[in-house]
Amino acid sequence: MKAKDTSNTRDQNAYKMDKTAFSVTTLFEKTGDKEYWKSKTPQERMEVLELMRQINYGYDPTTARLQRVLEIVELTSD
Repeated sequence: MKAKDTSNTRDQNAYKMDKTAFSVTTLFEKTGDKEYWKSKTPQERMEVLELMRQINYGYDPTTARLQRVLEIVELTSD
């Protein structure tokens, strides 16, 4: 029986980038980023943080598993 991975319960499509709303600014321009993230719950912020970590490091919880190791030992007759 396999255990179901529930660590990533949100739909990945919910985090697709809206390229029409994308803009490039300098570090000195005032943006609403701080207010946007303050309006999110800690759970929502952690979910997005985990998604960015998975994207950055290429981690996929559905394929990451422990490696199976098999060792054959011959019995000796004493």
